[in-house]
Amino acid sequence: MSMWAERRTLAALVLSAAFAAPAWAGTADARAALGRTATAAEVAAWDIDVRPDFNGLPRGSGTVAQGQTIWDGKCASCHGDFGESNEVFTPLVGGTTAEDIKRGRVAAMTGNQPYRTTLMKVSTVSTLWDYIHRAMPWNTPKSLGADEVYAVTAYLLHLGEIVPADFTLSDANMAEVQRRMPNRDGMNPDHGLWPGRGRPDTRNTACMRNCADQVAIASSMPDYARDAHGDLAQQQRAFGPVRGVAARGSAMASAASAASTSPAGARLTSQYQCVACHAMDKKLVGPSFADIAGKYKGQDAHAELVRKVKAGGQGAWGSVPMPPQPQIPDSDVHAMVGWILQAK
Repeated sequence: MSMWAERRTLAALVLSAAFAAPAWAGTADARAALGRTATAAEVAAWDIDVRPDFNGLPRGSGTVAQGQTIWDGKCASCHGDFGESNEVFTPLVGGTTAEDIKRGRVAAMTGNQPYRTTLMKVSTVSTLWDYIHRAMPWNTPKSLGADEVYAVTAYLLHLGEIVPADFTLSDANMAEVQRRMPNRDGMNPDHGLWPGRGRPDTRNTACMRNCADQVAIASSMPDYARDAHGDLAQQQRAFGPVRGVAARGSAMASAASAASTSPAGARLTSQYQCVACHAMDKKLVGPSFADIAGKYKGQDAHAELVRKVKAGGQGAWGSVPMPPQPQIPDSDVHAMVGWILQAK
């Protein structure tokens, strides 16, 4: 059995386990009644990754011109017309040269380049295709068909001067394009996670001292460990939906106590990372809370703003999109919007 076949068999077993009842759920007969084997369609919907050897790549094609049309409509608002924008995400294009394409290693990656674009870092074109396919556009991931992904990837490669303007990218010629990736030789296999190396990345020694006699299995991190790496909520990405809770261990107790005295809406805008894009009295990525309150002063805008938070939007405050936040409970959205409309 090939490695890929083994992985797909493992995927089927994992999905089957996901549909099965937990081991503690009643008798064997009860567990059998609750569980079932994952169907071929369910496995296929999960098994969409594309490997560096192009295993899993579907048939299809797309031109640079087609990609530009899709890009202008679905990608440019975050990445810029030419993949150069740094307004929402870091730039995708830039920092590579014709000499890098020839030798397969981006020279700027070995120097003091102050930033790293995607085309500087990525080693395999399959990585670009796979990520666009499964995660883009930002607000509607997996909505692009295979031909559209080929087209968008072709346009991105053209922006990096890896393929010409009249190029058509397809499953048949992607291996040829791989030989022109600027950083194709930049992947470093000298680490423990690389197959066959047989050693870990770390050099730590297990402590095994002062261990608890009994450890209760819980669904959350124990209080003494929650702030071991600082406040994790403040280390989340600064855009898009953010899940999780703030650390509340001993080191965070004073901050948590201070936060508890703030209005509920203020606490929630911090909890859900709204403050990553919105400040109280100045523009960041989006408008300030004070500007929002001023714009809608005297209007019955509460319901409309709740809808915008849940569904997202673009255009009311410029070209940068407001990502949808469907994961936030309605009660919390209402509390935040009510507080924002009172901001000064």
